[in-house]
Amino acid sequence: MDDKNKRAILIKEIEQWRKSRLLPEHYCDFLLNLYVEQGAAKSAGSAKKGNQSSAFMKASATAIRNSNWKIWLLIIGLVAAFALTALNFNAFELPMQIGVSVLFLFLCYTTGTVQNTKEPVRAQVLFGVASLFLLFIGVYLFRLHGIHDKPVLVVGYVVLCSLIWILTGLLAGRMLFQLCGWVVLVFCYGWLLHYQLDSINWLTLELSWVPLSIAFVWLGWMILGKSKQMGTVFLILGCIVWFMPELYAMLYAEQYGEQTVQLALIGKMVTEASILFTSRKIWTEWVA
Repeated sequence: MDDKNKRAILIKEIEQWRKSRLLPEHYCDFLLNLYVEQGAAKSAGSAKKGNQSSAFMKASATAIRNSNWKIWLLIIGLVAAFALTALNFNAFELPMQIGVSVLFLFLCYTTGTVQNTKEPVRAQVLFGVASLFLLFIGVYLFRLHGIHDKPVLVVGYVVLCSLIWILTGLLAGRMLFQLCGWVVLVFCYGWLLHYQLDSINWLTLELSWVPLSIAFVWLGWMILGKSKQMGTVFLILGCIVWFMPELYAMLYAEQYGEQTVQLALIGKMVTEASILFTSRKIWTEWVA
C-alpha cells in the first residue's frame, strides 16, 4: 500500500472519529490539516526533485554530445599530467614536491571558493579533499625525508593544519571544517599533556579537561549572538571535551583501573544527559 492510499484511509478514520465524537473537533481539524499538508508537500517535493534530476541528466547528456574535441584533449592532458606527477612524486627534489603540493592545494581551495555560492556541495568536496591532502602530504614528506622521529615538528604541523581547517570553515561558512579543526587541536592538547606532564593522576586528568569543556560551552554562549554557527561548534566541542579524561584513561586502563574508568564514563554520561535535559529549552534554541 503506497503513501497516498494510507493517507486516504487515515483521513477517513479521522472523519469517523469526528462523527462518533471519539476526539474533540479541534483535534480532528488539526490531524486533517496535518495529513493534507504533508501529502501536498510530499507530492510537490517529489515532482520538483524529479524535474531537477531529469533536467540535470538532459543537460549533462547535451553537454557531452556537444562538447569540443579540444575540451576532451585538455581533460586527458590534465589527468595524464596528474597521474605522472603522482607516480614520480618521490623522485622530485623537496622544493619541487612542496611546489606541486602547494599548486594542488591552491587549485582546490580557489575552485572551491569560486563555486561555494553556486555549487556548495562541489565546493565542500573540494575543501574536504584539500584539507585532507594538506594533512597527508605534510606527514608524508616528514616521513619521506626522515623527520618523522621529531614528534614536536609533526604535531606542530598538525596544529597548523587544524588552524587552516578552522579558517576554511569560517571563510566558507562550513561548520564541519571548524569542528574538525578544533577537535584535532584538542587531540594535540592531549598529546601535550601526555608527554609534558611527568605523572597524570585521576585528579590532574579531570582538572586538565573539565574546566576546558566548561570554557568552550561558556565561549559558545558568549559569541552566540554574533555567530550562531561558531556558538554551536563550541557547544558540540564542549560536550566532546567533557569525556576526554575517560577516553584518555581507557588507553591506560591498567593504570587507572578498568572498572573505575567505566564508572566514571557512565557518571559523566548521566551528568551530561541531566544537564542537557534540564537546559533543553536553551540549547535547542541555540543549535536550531
